[in-house]
Amino acid sequence: MLRLLIAAAIIVALNLPFGFWRAGAGKYSARWIVAVHAPVPLVVAVRLFSGLGWHLITFPVLIGAFFTGQFVGGRLRRRALPPSA
Repeated sequence: MLRLLIAAAIIVALNLPFGFWRAGAGKYSARWIVAVHAPVPLVVAVRLFSGLGWHLITFPVLIGAFFTGQFVGGRLRRRALPPSA
């Protein structure tokens, strides 16, 4: 359980800069798609190196961590940078 929580925290941290980047891209643009999909291999690497395996219970936790990192990164961008007109 501790390994799962540590992996989830790492995945949230990995996705923060990608969420920050995604928030500045036009929705469904090439940059937006890359910002969403580029961290996926990193998430798989975290899963493999943590030794979690592919147990069904880990999927909702790690997927939630992925989207939490994207969401929080986007919120950080909105707070840090004013919207451009």
